[in-house]
Amino acid sequence: MTLPSGLQPRAPMTVPAFVVKQQITMMVNRYEILAANSDGSEGPMLAFAEQKRMKLKEEVVFTDPGRTRRLFSFKARQVLDVHAENDVLDEHGTVLGRFRKRFGASLLRSTWDLSAPGIEAVGRERRQSIAVLRRVWDVLPYVGEVWVPFVFHFDFVDTATGAPVLVSERQKAVRDRYTVTLPDPRLDFRVAASMAVALDALQSR
Repeated sequence: MTLPSGLQPRAPMTVPAFVVKQQITMMVNRYEILAANSDGSEGPMLAFAEQKRMKLKEEVVFTDPGRTRRLFSFKARQVLDVHAENDVLDEHGTVLGRFRKRFGASLLRSTWDLSAPGIEAVGRERRQSIAVLRRVWDVLPYVGEVWVPFVFHFDFVDTATGAPVLVSERQKAVRDRYTVTLPDPRLDFRVAASMAVALDALQSR
């Protein structure tokens, strides 16, 4: 099929914007992924995700809101490796995309590579000053006794064109909450949701 000039092929599962909300428990990180309405309010839940801690290979599974059916997941290829590439898999285990953290570049400013059909993108923390401040705060004495809600934004752009692909913006709240927008309709929601959760779940790795 030939598309009209200027139009991009849409991903199999397209969601233009959604919200990620974190729930922290002793052994499991849980995330709610909800649709975002045009007025900024939260819509229905799209998926529920769990990250079990202390696993040799990082894996996060996304299920339906009732937690009865596996929808998609992402899983690291290597064991406990900061350079590990993560595959995003559909419910049948077919690879939808992949992402990895650039360890060296992330020492001062977190940087991620994201790949999906037709897309090669790189994502970085929006503000270098906030990135440095977070790292200084992490090594201060008595860390953890005072909680500071750093504004935590990521912008992913197409490496070929520089066009925006995914934007994740952390909201100022006690519990982590992110608003995620997908300017590029080629990016499958399942890949975008996996990347958005990984920005929280794997950020400290």
